[in-house]
Amino acid sequence: MPPTPHRAALLVIDMQSSLKPIMHRPERTVATIAGLSSRARTAKVPVITVQQQGCGDALPGLAAQNGEPVVTKACADAFLGTDLDEILVRLCVTEVLVTGFATENCVETTARQALSHGYDVVLVADGHTTSVRPEPTDFVLPDQSIAHHNEIYRHIDFPDRSVRVLPATQIDFAAPKPAPEE
Repeated sequence: MPPTPHRAALLVIDMQSSLKPIMHRPERTVATIAGLSSRARTAKVPVITVQQQGCGDALPGLAAQNGEPVVTKACADAFLGTDLDEILVRLCVTEVLVTGFATENCVETTARQALSHGYDVVLVADGHTTSVRPEPTDFVLPDQSIAHHNEIYRHIDFPDRSVRVLPATQIDFAAPKPAPEE
């Protein structure tokens, strides 16, 4: 059987109105995701909006368009108890580009579950954000948390899966190039 052709989909996770007040750098993150969403739509790449139940509408500029799928979840894992996997299968997706809120919770959980469900993953380095932190806190600062998770994903080795971390400007929606043979 021939290999399945590469097909990407963009996941926009929990970029919702009632969560904005606790987001670190919401304007920058929204602008990055909105630009990437526009490029994805132009390239005929599916954009899937994932929303946390009870957290309001998508932020301006990030609402689903023209019948695009919207997945409502009840926990950090966008696959658990939702039809996300069925949507991805129906769309013949092989790779998910992960963006949204919050880095170490819903973004992280969904990205790892995507790998376990058999999808390649691109963590959009500048397309996810975390929460603001109270002072004092035992949490790392928001920028450190984002950088930490980007670095973790640069080093994840998952059997038969491609894992990449790319800034939005470097995403071309194409299949990853094979690593040179040693």
